[in-house]
Amino acid sequence: MNKKHSNAQKNSATPTPPNREDRGILRQIWRILKQDRTALCGFFIIVGLIGVAIFAPWIAPYDFSDQHILHSFKGPGTTFLLGTDEFGRDLLSRIIWGTRPALIVGVLSVLVSIGIGVPIGVVAGYKLGWIDRAVGWIVDIMLSFPSLLLGLMIVTLMGQGIYKVIVAIGISHIAQYIRLARGPTMALRNHDFVRAARALGASDTRITFNHVLPNIVGPIIIMGTLSIAGAIRMEASLSFLGLGIQPPTPSWGNMIREGVANILQSPWMALFPGLALTFTVLAYNMVGDSLRDMFDPRLMLGGKQASKTK
Repeated sequence: MNKKHSNAQKNSATPTPPNREDRGILRQIWRILKQDRTALCGFFIIVGLIGVAIFAPWIAPYDFSDQHILHSFKGPGTTFLLGTDEFGRDLLSRIIWGTRPALIVGVLSVLVSIGIGVPIGVVAGYKLGWIDRAVGWIVDIMLSFPSLLLGLMIVTLMGQGIYKVIVAIGISHIAQYIRLARGPTMALRNHDFVRAARALGASDTRITFNHVLPNIVGPIIIMGTLSIAGAIRMEASLSFLGLGIQPPTPSWGNMIREGVANILQSPWMALFPGLALTFTVLAYNMVGDSLRDMFDPRLMLGGKQASKTK
């Protein structure tokens, strides 16, 4: 009985070949979101932000470049709900327009990180040998630098512009995805279903796409959601330092920088863009934390064992 029980525990803890549940990963994520009100709230905030970014020309009261010189440094009121800046530009309109670069940079930079980091990590974890050692050495070097410092170095070399910022932020987070994909791939390459596929003559490429990637897509989605929050925050930091998105294009980072310069005279200039940045990052973190708690196999296994003891 004890041997059977231990074998059952081992089988439940090992990954299984991809099945219909793996193909329904989006349905599983939606089920998780519905069970967690905090994550569901964050999800609806993200959906709202996407809607604001898409329909900014119709939602914003003014164009982001419209100047009302006679109303410079005007406080929040009925005409300008969140006030104006030193050029008389409507802050609400600029915050709404600033949603676009924030989400574009956040999503595309994460896709750059995933598109480069995951294949490298999978190849290193599956092939091992000198490839794995070389990749591990590069990852250690990249992780020795803070992501923001690495992004600063890259954007300084490449120059300014939204697409260069996307590439810089994406490259600065590649090492995290290499490490994320490398470890599970090393564990999966020796499982029975991978050995069986290899014995049947399946190529390494087919094994990777049919057996390895479906088993690591959950952690990739979790880290990707959390990384979007970090990428948005990094873009704001680069813009605040004058190395990111340049005026007159509105970015929450450069708006905060302009507000800090006039903090005593017009505190709302820094307050409202800062709140927009805070709520956006918080929304992605709420969703990412919930997905991490639900997908983490250690937490799931611990919950199952706790229910058995009861």
